[in-house]
Amino acid sequence: MANKITKLFNINYPIIQAGMVWNSGWRLASASSNSGILGLIGAGSMYPEVLREHIQKCKKATNKPFGVNVPMLYPDIEKLMDIIVEEGVKIVFTSAGNPKTWTGWLQERGITVVHVVSSVKFALKAQDAGVDAIVAEGFEAGGHNGRDETTTLALIPMVKEKINIPLIAAGGIATGRAMLATMILGADGVQIGSRFAASQESSAHINFKQAIVNAKEGDSQLTLKELAPVRLIKNKFYNDVQALYKTSPTVEELRELLGRARAKKGMFEGDLEEGELEIGQISGLINDIKPVAQIVAEIIEEFEEAQKNIPEI
Repeated sequence: MANKITKLFNINYPIIQAGMVWNSGWRLASASSNSGILGLIGAGSMYPEVLREHIQKCKKATNKPFGVNVPMLYPDIEKLMDIIVEEGVKIVFTSAGNPKTWTGWLQERGITVVHVVSSVKFALKAQDAGVDAIVAEGFEAGGHNGRDETTTLALIPMVKEKINIPLIAAGGIATGRAMLATMILGADGVQIGSRFAASQESSAHINFKQAIVNAKEGDSQLTLKELAPVRLIKNKFYNDVQALYKTSPTVEELRELLGRARAKKGMFEGDLEEGELEIGQISGLINDIKPVAQIVAEIIEEFEEAQKNIPEI
């Protein structure tokens, strides 16, 4: 399945396993890369030396390409970038910040740079910054999200019309049919998060994985837009946030309720009441916890079958 994305990353299939905080450790990244897609380590939840450990373990577990996802709001980002270079990582996905800050620096050191955006405006800024590819992520996605609430179905063709570098679709993609649909809309590949969060190799707590499996349509909601928009499974913490909204809270009051380490508490420690449970809308279609290799095989099989059976119009 050779195309721009497989050639850019030297992988078999144009699929990227998203670098999700508290989910995407070395086990998930290496299993993904060994399955013929691009695995990403999610650095946003790691101290610098923890990231180094995950990179080193990933190198031992796979001889295939893998990368690191770095949210640019990370307080010790200089340390993360130095470790990435020292450990010889050749692919970096950046998000939540200005791509001009690090793109040139990374590329000068032989690293392929991809930036995650949620709008046409930021896609153009990323292209102007010189990134090698763009991930355009729709409103359906889990975790931190765009403020414009543009869905993947609308976002991909709008971004495709304006850019001339490889485009990766994200948000609401967990199946081969969805992969095919976004590629028909103009994407060269896809980034998948929620489906891999509910994999055996995900570093998330089993309670969180089971919450993904149990989730139904409408069980997740985008909230906390005044701080950083985030899509969460509705639970006690989510209900506390909604109750606070009824009092017309200040940003400081919202920040105080959020506190620290909510995402770790929910996804990594398995506190389904007080933690943030970040997941996409497609969780309503995820019904089991499987090995990464099986997930990838099923996606590719479904993609190829759907490709053959596109109806004549």
